[in-house]
Amino acid sequence: MTGKINTALFDLDGTLINTNELIISSYLHTLNHYYPGKYSREDVIPFMGPPLLETFESIDKLRAQEMMTMYRAYNIENHDNIVTIFDGVYEAIKELKEKGFKLAIVSTKLSDVVEMGLKLTKLDEFFEVVVALDHVTKAKPDPEPVLLALEKLKASPAEAIMVGDNKHDILSGKNAGTLTAGVAWTLKGKAFLQEYNPDYIFDNMKDILSIPEVQTS
Repeated sequence: MTGKINTALFDLDGTLINTNELIISSYLHTLNHYYPGKYSREDVIPFMGPPLLETFESIDKLRAQEMMTMYRAYNIENHDNIVTIFDGVYEAIKELKEKGFKLAIVSTKLSDVVEMGLKLTKLDEFFEVVVALDHVTKAKPDPEPVLLALEKLKASPAEAIMVGDNKHDILSGKNAGTLTAGVAWTLKGKAFLQEYNPDYIFDNMKDILSIPEVQTS
């Protein structure tokens, strides 16, 4: 893909805001209730990325809904005390907005918790579109969430980039036909993301401002 882009789509958790410890502690709180002592921190890291229901159904199909309810209650109660913004994110998003970029969040979380994270970190002023799990029938890596965000922004895949910290983000962007970028601060490790061949890996979110498709002459 060549040419300039004017649209940037971002995953939220682990990409713009640091919810890693919140997610891990929410999983451990829930799983230790149902399976005391069975799951460690290392065990739950692979669960990060897919929708909650998908993860809990893979563990216990019959109790997945009640496990998800417990997870969400703990997650929301502890959200504002644990969540922070990653270094360079606010400045990069602000500059993209000032350059006239169309911006959207594409998340596998439900919209109420997405809005909590955006407001807490003061990113809400920059995003005109949010596509969350409750807005789609198929989650990432399906292209539906990315394509819906582009439709709402009146943008095409050829003029967009999808940025995320997990394989689901990169694959969803690729499946939709956008440029893709992974973030090096992903909890799963930079090498893990490189296996999915994103167009870029950012060491800091401000790196997005210097890629050829964003640079202005």
